[in-house]
Amino acid sequence: MKAYYADLHIHIGRTESGKAVKISAANDLTFFNIASEASERKGMEIIGIIDCHSTAVQEEIQMYLARGEMTEQEGGGIRYRDTVILLGSEIEVRDPGMGAAHLLAYMPDLATMQDFTGWMKGHMKNVELSSQRIYVPARTLQQEVLGRGGILIPAHIFTPHKSVYGSASNRMAHLLDLDGIAAVELGLSADAEMAGLISELDRYTILTNSDAHSLAKIGREYNQIQLAAPSYTEFMKALRREDGRKVLANYGLNPRLGKYHRTYCGDCESILDESVTTVERCLYCGSTKIVRGVMDRILAIADRAEPAVPEHRPPYRYQVPLEFIPGLGPKKRAQLLARFSTEMNVLHRASAEELADVIGEELAGYIVKARSGELALEVGGGGRYGKVKNQS
Repeated sequence: MKAYYADLHIHIGRTESGKAVKISAANDLTFFNIASEASERKGMEIIGIIDCHSTAVQEEIQMYLARGEMTEQEGGGIRYRDTVILLGSEIEVRDPGMGAAHLLAYMPDLATMQDFTGWMKGHMKNVELSSQRIYVPARTLQQEVLGRGGILIPAHIFTPHKSVYGSASNRMAHLLDLDGIAAVELGLSADAEMAGLISELDRYTILTNSDAHSLAKIGREYNQIQLAAPSYTEFMKALRREDGRKVLANYGLNPRLGKYHRTYCGDCESILDESVTTVERCLYCGSTKIVRGVMDRILAIADRAEPAVPEHRPPYRYQVPLEFIPGLGPKKRAQLLARFSTEMNVLHRASAEELADVIGEELAGYIVKARSGELALEVGGGGRYGKVKNQS
């Protein structure tokens, strides 16, 4: 058994020929560039690229397989150098009487993903684009995924826009068959303790992923997973906590850094005081034009007064990405990578003394404090990220 770092929610912005996939994502987020960035700079040993349902993306994958630059991994997935890519798709569902929610579907291999694409074409307006609405009930989609040996994971389950709890319903059982869910993804504005306020989630493995829309954002949230080998079948076992396979730890932003953590007023642009939970009007200007924050939404739908964390749930460790560290600009980040090869080595393996030798004691101190959750933070909300306070 070995521990692997995994980020399982990364978008494709464009194909290499310039065809749009995720319109809001960066143009250089191609299948190959993601694989290269993850393997050579980030140190991510398993990644999930969740726009692989696009036929244009599938053509690129076939090209790299034919060239021998990538290979199909035994047990499922595509290998590029030190990284195994799981083929996924993000799909929007909207059942009658509910808001929209995004679901992640992973398939064991390219042929299965192509078959899934063929089915979706009959129920989706543009299968080439990311995160598109599928015009079937959520449970029908779930059956189609599971029937192909796929994995279904509700995405960023608490965010106020297009998530199971944030916009669809107050209970996941209203939308999906609970027995057909492999795990849940928290999203950037929640942590495992917050999830512990909802008993429906107790049975599930929790994942934390980047939802990256640019190469730099790959690995801003990730997981450490214990597997016999990096592959689709091993990943499935880890989600089920079978035969010693399991998620060892979730590494995520402190929820205060998430851009939807607290309720936000769209008129006066205030983030509401953290001592206040559920409100209908802005406390500062009286406006009703508010975006309910993740924490406030969870408190509104919780069925527990205090969080209960199941015994099987791994530790949730607050991880501040390098780009959030004050004063650690592109030049200094490049120096760190030149010395330690990957961001995972910088964040987890380099000693304080080794870091200080490259970037000085003050910046090294920030990284060390980030590892232990000691950095002071300003809260985020309303689509604006929180930030690390400069403590100099």
